[in-house]
Amino acid sequence: MSENTMHGEISSCELAYLGDAVTEILTRQRLVEKGIRGAGNLNKEALHFVTAVAQSEAIERLLPHLTEKETEIYKRGRNQHSASIPKSASAGQYRRATGFEALFGHLWLSGEHERLKYLFSVAYPDEEL
Repeated sequence: MSENTMHGEISSCELAYLGDAVTEILTRQRLVEKGIRGAGNLNKEALHFVTAVAQSEAIERLLPHLTEKETEIYKRGRNQHSASIPKSASAGQYRRATGFEALFGHLWLSGEHERLKYLFSVAYPDEEL
């Protein structure tokens, strides 16, 4: 992790931006490893992971497993102001999803990849597919 990251100079918005990509990669990896084939099928299944509604539900499964620091990062991301909310989610769902993404962005930058994989597996249990 860089010196700037260690000192918390990366905004929640930037962490969420990165966390969105991290979640996308973990999702794509899970789907390909599950043997799902074809771009259309992969994209359809990815919606169970990457929408604000799905991430809002996922963070509810994660909250009991988070450390105090992780909960703080999630809440900071959740509480950031957003100018736009997608029509497919409520404001609360979108805010929780943003917190989820900020947490995943932070874990990625911190090099906590094993923790990230563990939390992804808790957030999205295999039986959901």
